Amino acid sequence: MNAPVPPKAAPSPPLRRSDELNGGCVCVTLDRRVLARTLDSEVGAPGFANGLAEAHPWLFAHSPLFVPAATLRQMGQVVAAVEAAARLPRYRQAVLAWASPLAHADFGPAGVLMGYDFHLTEAGPKLIEVNTNAGGAFLNSLLARAQRTCCASAGVAADTPSHADFQARVAAMFREEWRRQGRSGPLRRVAILDDLPEAQPLFPEFRLAQALLASQGIETLIGDPRDLEFDGTEVRLQGVPVDLVYNRLVDFALEEVSHQVLRRAYEAGRLVVTPNPHNYAVFADKRNLTLLSDPERLRGLGLEPASVGVLQSVVPQTVLVTPQNAAALWTDRRRWFFKPARGHASKAAYRGDKLTRRVWDEIQRAPYVAQAFAPPSVRRLQHQGEAVELKVDVRLYTYAGQVLLAAARLYRGQTTNLRTPGGGFAPVLVVADDAR
Repeated sequence: MNAPVPPKAAPSPPLRRSDELNGGCVCVTLDRRVLARTLDSEVGAPGFANGLAEAHPWLFAHSPLFVPAATLRQMGQVVAAVEAAARLPRYRQAVLAWASPLAHADFGPAGVLMGYDFHLTEAGPKLIEVNTNAGGAFLNSLLARAQRTCCASAGVAADTPSHADFQARVAAMFREEWRRQGRSGPLRRVAILDDLPEAQPLFPEFRLAQALLASQGIETLIGDPRDLEFDGTEVRLQGVPVDLVYNRLVDFALEEVSHQVLRRAYEAGRLVVTPNPHNYAVFADKRNLTLLSDPERLRGLGLEPASVGVLQSVVPQTVLVTPQNAAALWTDRRRWFFKPARGHASKAAYRGDKLTRRVWDEIQRAPYVAQAFAPPSVRRLQHQGEAVELKVDVRLYTYAGQVLLAAARLYRGQTTNLRTPGGGFAPVLVVADDAR
């Protein structure tokens, strides 16, 4: 008797053109001479680009990321759905329950340059987290202007506004924040604040932001919050009055002693601060992902079915780490990624399969969430003549639910960084749906 013939395996689906390009397009698109001229011109300082390259040699990747148009549309729908949830009174009540008291007051600003971070998985994009004060937008706007055509260009386009459009939209964003807090008259002076700003890795971006706003008629200072002066009515930095603070601090609740002058001025409503503690609490606290990944809870909070469906397909399951579920999470740790509830820049975030018992004990003593691990996609490139595979995430920079810019970060290791040889920020090139 003849043995039964096993059924033929189903053929693998054909690769999308974006997958083919991300796996096979290894040519260099970044024109570093053009980028250097652009950077120097933008800040009006010859040699600025050379200094940036010496201090941060892996800030810019030399090749782009290719993303299907349908994927970017879906990511934009996620932004709209999160913003819709954030407008619901019951959702706000839920997320403010674990926020600092200072965050409960809403002075009006929406929060400039929010960052929605995604991994591109085989099952589609996955929202990893939402960030206030997301860095990189000003750098990425200029990076996109220094690209050469490479590989097959038909059906591929940069997902980047023109520089003039980006400048105008950024200036309009800051002026809108000024108006949202009930201010009238022109926005005269902005202060970009961070601790020891000149020592910050993205200090060059502060200078780019300063130059952009100045070109749009908004005087801009860069300073340390410890240098602020507040007399109960007026806030001054470097001896001059300040109207609005572009807040780059990672003390999201303004709790540190060195930030108390800023806190007092903000709490009194005498200074427009963006993004501010309320923006962070409503959008960026990692505990909010436990709601955004729970369809039943979202429906109970009043979110419309279409938005629930969008979030259900894109936000990985996220749960609070509690004494009640700690043992189960440890046992099943390989499928989870652990993040501090109020973390930033991937600090103290851990893949479950890399956890040690010592770190796990520390996690249980602090507010943490566990997020179902969504593996990042891979970009294959050539670096110094050798083939390399770099992990990818994609960030949408937004304001009030509108996408301003898309950019990618290419990296090695557990989390994104700007220290990977051959990696760094990369422009997003959009591939027409299923174009081949």
